[in-house]
Amino acid sequence: MKGPRRTLLYAGAVALAAWALAALFSFSSLGGQFDNNAYDFLYRAFPPRAATSPAVLVVFDERTFQRHGGIRRLRANLARLLERIADARPAAVAVDITLADPGDPQEDARLAAAMARVPGLVLACEMMPDGSGWQDPIAPFRRHAAALGHVSTLAGPYDDVNRRITLERVAGRERRWALSLETLRVLSGGGEILASPADLSVGGRVIPSRWDEGRPLRVRYSEGGIPSVSAGDLLDGAPADALAGKAVFIGVTAISAAPDRLFTPLSRGLPMAGVAIHAQAFQTMHSGAFLPDAPAWLGLLLALAGALLIAGPLAAVMRWHGWALAGAAAAALHILPLICFKQDVVLPASAPAATAWLALAAGGAFRYFYVRRRLEASEAATRRYQQAFHFVAHEMRTPLTAIQGSSELISRYNLPEAKRRELSQMINAESKRLARMITTFLDVEKLSAGQMELRLAEIDAAALVDACCRRAAPLAERKRIRLSNLVPPDLRLKADAELLEYAVYNLLTNAVKYSPEETEVRVGAAAENGQVRLWVTDQGIGMDEAEMKNLFRKFYRTKRAEQSGETGTGIGLSIVRQIVELHEGDIRVQSAPGRGSTFTLVLPAR
Repeated sequence: MKGPRRTLLYAGAVALAAWALAALFSFSSLGGQFDNNAYDFLYRAFPPRAATSPAVLVVFDERTFQRHGGIRRLRANLARLLERIADARPAAVAVDITLADPGDPQEDARLAAAMARVPGLVLACEMMPDGSGWQDPIAPFRRHAAALGHVSTLAGPYDDVNRRITLERVAGRERRWALSLETLRVLSGGGEILASPADLSVGGRVIPSRWDEGRPLRVRYSEGGIPSVSAGDLLDGAPADALAGKAVFIGVTAISAAPDRLFTPLSRGLPMAGVAIHAQAFQTMHSGAFLPDAPAWLGLLLALAGALLIAGPLAAVMRWHGWALAGAAAAALHILPLICFKQDVVLPASAPAATAWLALAAGGAFRYFYVRRRLEASEAATRRYQQAFHFVAHEMRTPLTAIQGSSELISRYNLPEAKRRELSQMINAESKRLARMITTFLDVEKLSAGQMELRLAEIDAAALVDACCRRAAPLAERKRIRLSNLVPPDLRLKADAELLEYAVYNLLTNAVKYSPEETEVRVGAAAENGQVRLWVTDQGIGMDEAEMKNLFRKFYRTKRAEQSGETGTGIGLSIVRQIVELHEGDIRVQSAPGRGSTFTLVLPAR
């Protein structure tokens, strides 16, 4: 389970790294612009349905200025226009023309008189450039207004496209609501606007708008959704019946006289005048067709889930199936903003999209290097296995040659009884040696597959070590190495005698093989804290830390072991480790180049 668990941990780390980078990107200016572009694309692809509008635009366009004296006659024409509109009995009238400075006294007097006749009049005010206060209409106009509303629009961020307006602005410690919101309040009966941290309430309508950033509201723009009437036509006597019962927004749309012109998501190369933006915002609030923003944490959480769903299959599922699952998760992250938009919720697209691509790239790179590393490790293991197999085949040839030669001598010649007995004993010994080689390889496979079961019994540790020393004595005698059994005579433990003897014998023969002549190999043991520690210490070639890390890998041999001239397969220590782990124990190594090694088996005392 260590391999799969490590793979999943790596996949989780890859997913977290991709998600963290995507989160940083989503909060950057580039990510903000990406969100804007994605929002505009979705808005143009799925525009809102046209609906009957409660608002009407009455605009001072180019034609009005050409036929009625231009901007110099604006107040006089506005007074005549308001008189016409008052006769039509609209529900509310919002004037998006700042009247903060006195003009011609006679024109101002007529305009004030016209305002007095208009029901539900909402006049525009603007914030001072330094934010210290408000530029309100002059007193003769202000006294006839049912409300004052600010006309600030909101471009961007990061571009000149208007997607939102601010419903609340504060200047000089005085709060003003937006012209469109005040018009809605007047139309709804003039009640108070109730504010909470998450929304506004006016006339029984709840408007989702958080308290920060001036209470932003996304405008639900609709192409051709608000009818427009030229002020020049009304001044020329055109009927005004279409204004009855409506919220009338009056403003300047002539390019030469309207500085507040901004692009919108539906713009086709032509910006929209501020009065039209306010009318669209009014229609958005009146119809309740809101586009609230999804919480920032939701987008990040979905992006994190997507990163895990991408990196996980790339790390755990091999072949093309992993790519298919990861591609499906990446596609889902790209579709999420569309699904939310269809449900009238705006989910920023930068975090999910960036997460998808970064997770695919990082997961793909991890998959490539992981698979490449596995391939290299597999090839190295194959090479080591082939080397070990060649060694074993060579080793098997020796007893087979002896068996074959002895059997031929017995069958072909009439040998003396003593010689026949000697050859028979050699055949028996060599066949047992061959059987032990085969058993060793079978034990490797059984241990690797977890198929070997323990046959636990009470063991005399000193007797077990003594048996191992007797078996290793011929090898030690050839190098004049002394074997010392320092295990206390009363030390007992519960283990599989055959497997534990194999483990100790393997450590003992390794110690003898890699120790110089006329040295000593000591075997000791002790019981403490519910454990039995059994160690083998030699005065051999030793190992460095890098070699000790790989020591228990199957078919691994250290460079010093290979240079020593001693033959070996590199599988003995891997079997020892598996035997110890099968006993729920641990094996530890202390070594240094040229200073010998100590292998310690830590087993439960049971």
